[in-house]
Amino acid sequence: MALQHHCPPAGLILHSDRGSEFANQRYAEACGGQVIRSMSGSGNCYDNAMAESFFATLKLEAVQGRVFATRSEARKVIFDYIEVFYNRQRLHSGIAYAAPVTMAA
Repeated sequence: MALQHHCPPAGLILHSDRGSEFANQRYAEACGGQVIRSMSGSGNCYDNAMAESFFATLKLEAVQGRVFATRSEARKVIFDYIEVFYNRQRLHSGIAYAAPVTMAA
């Protein structure tokens, strides 16, 4: 979805853990030739610390304690959290307590 909406330049590096959802053929095809996939080394706990931190924050702030009636409802809640709150409103300590959208300019 990010590829479709943001059209990043070829050569973008996308880092993930070694989970099967990131290592499968369907994911590779979705990345196409536009994205270079990067995975942490086996047993390297520091390689994907940023991604792990994001997912921990997502779970804590948007998902924890909620029961979704449908997959569609869960997708909407997560989309709204990332696109509306996390990227545009939430202040991030790693970028001087600014919102990521302010750093894009």
